[in-house]
Amino acid sequence: MIVTDLRATPVAIKDPPLRSAFGLHAPFALRTIVEVETDEGIVGVAETYGGKAPLDAFAAVRSLVVGRDVLALTPLRTSIESRGAERPEGWAWEARKFGPAALFSVIEVACLDAIGKSQGIRVCDLLGGATRERIDFAAYLFFKRAGEDQWGEVMTPDAIVEQARAMRERYGYRSLKLKGGVLEPDREVEAILRLRDAFPGVPLRLDPNAAWSVATALRVADRLSGSLQYLEDPVPGHARRSPRTCASRRSRISPRR
Repeated sequence: MIVTDLRATPVAIKDPPLRSAFGLHAPFALRTIVEVETDEGIVGVAETYGGKAPLDAFAAVRSLVVGRDVLALTPLRTSIESRGAERPEGWAWEARKFGPAALFSVIEVACLDAIGKSQGIRVCDLLGGATRERIDFAAYLFFKRAGEDQWGEVMTPDAIVEQARAMRERYGYRSLKLKGGVLEPDREVEAILRLRDAFPGVPLRLDPNAAWSVATALRVADRLSGSLQYLEDPVPGHARRSPRTCASRRSRISPRR
């Protein structure tokens, strides 16, 4: 199969006023839908970050993708990476989260989707087979200011529990993840402990978006030992440490600079 077209379509999804360590979410979440069309009429689909940088990057490599066999992914990656040194106008390598690897990866997924459709098999089977056939979604809990949505203001541990209860009743979530780095760390610890008491046995996760110092992360990890499934990105450069693991590796974590 030969690629006959590469399309990148920006989409915007309405987003309530959610809080995170980076501040307040914009009123819309931006994504990019990527389509690779082939001479057999098969269209492979993928998605990635939104905004101007991805659109510029896809436009810059379109000539490298169109006319290529969808199976020739390694040469495509080499072409994209080597083209980066030229830095033509619109080639936004410097844009955060969208360098050559991110650009190639989404085109690769679209090509794999097209290959899978042509063979009548799933992409996971192209890659060696599925580890599991069912994946449970986690409720994504956010602190948030009041907005024109059904959730209202959620800025206290008790409100987080009610948000989790509503999500579980409505959608049947079997695990809960709290986006932290918003309130004082001790208040977010309190929210996790309230969730633990309200939903016994339900896996809990906390992600403060690397907003904490090492000392704070270790203190929180000690307080929540046995209560979390994992602590994600507590400090810059250290992702998904369980509370027990984080506490046991004190001497191996570099101080925050």
